[in-house]
Amino acid sequence: MKDASKTTPRPLFSLFGRSFSTPRSKPGRLVLGWALIAAGTVGFLPVVGFWMIPLGLGVLSIDIPLARRWRRRFISWVGRRWPNAIGSGSSSGKD
Repeated sequence: MKDASKTTPRPLFSLFGRSFSTPRSKPGRLVLGWALIAAGTVGFLPVVGFWMIPLGLGVLSIDIPLARRWRRRFISWVGRRWPNAIGSGSSSGKD
């Protein structure tokens, strides 16, 4: 049995205030990220959708600096355009 103190925590990916766990291994995250992007390119089909492309980029942003840069730029752009969208605004909802 493995010692619980030696296991590494799973990397988390946050999207719209929810956290999702990703595979522990870098190859697993790369395969998952690229698979989501590939499935998102056929977003006109039922079940899969274009929403999978940003999700795949988010998973890839854990390991790939270019994807991380795109994610940070996108979050900054959304924060400037819609200040309350990311949670930077008031939490009570009253202005």
